[in-house]
Amino acid sequence: MVDPHSIPAPRPQPARAWLDVPYAEKDEAKSLGARWDQQAKRWYDPRPPSAGLDRWAQLPDVPDLLPGEDREFGSGLFVDMVPRSCWFTNVRTCVSAKDWERLRRMILGRAEQRCEACGATEDRSVRRWLEAHERWAYDETTGTQTLRRLICLCSSCHLVTHFGHASVTGRTYEALMHLRVVTGMSEERAWEHIDAAGDLWQERSYRVWRLDLSMLTTAGVTLHDPESAADRADSADRGLTQIRRAGG
Repeated sequence: MVDPHSIPAPRPQPARAWLDVPYAEKDEAKSLGARWDQQAKRWYDPRPPSAGLDRWAQLPDVPDLLPGEDREFGSGLFVDMVPRSCWFTNVRTCVSAKDWERLRRMILGRAEQRCEACGATEDRSVRRWLEAHERWAYDETTGTQTLRRLICLCSSCHLVTHFGHASVTGRTYEALMHLRVVTGMSEERAWEHIDAAGDLWQERSYRVWRLDLSMLTTAGVTLHDPESAADRADSADRGLTQIRRAGG
């Protein structure tokens, strides 16, 4: 009989040398030797330190609860269109690609890789992705748009949230049906909800909002200076023109 005490204990495996690789740079990182961990959904350096991969070296994780974040704010699925003056000026455009990857990873991780509105998981076979979305509070008195929460949404719920984008890209019916399936709304009630959200969007779009992203800066995320208020309308027009051309 083999004495179990004579069997050497397995050697502890070294911790993975994780990398913070933005999605747009994944092919470059892969060509330099980075590998993808499917379970962790993250890139790593299999032979650290590998030449060329050091620029994606892991930064400290972002805390699961950001300072001042309200995890109950803006729960559920609803149409929440961003005012026109704030189009294309959001968290993703105000932080570096590497910091956005840190934030996105935290958001999806704490949601346990599920949509926080409908519970769906990522399924590439049906082109359903998990995406990070912002919930904003609007102070009409000061004209301030304040980040209050970051939330994980599947691509279908995200489409509903940005219903105006769905309309511009010819996906109105798709967004409408998903809203009804998730919320149980009748068609009449769903359109009432969409129309009310559109009226609120139009009202808020008459003014230019000052972005308050202090929830991120106190968590160690460095911000780029966002576009000036005067330039945002031009950016919105350019972005909308590109979307319409792509859809046409």
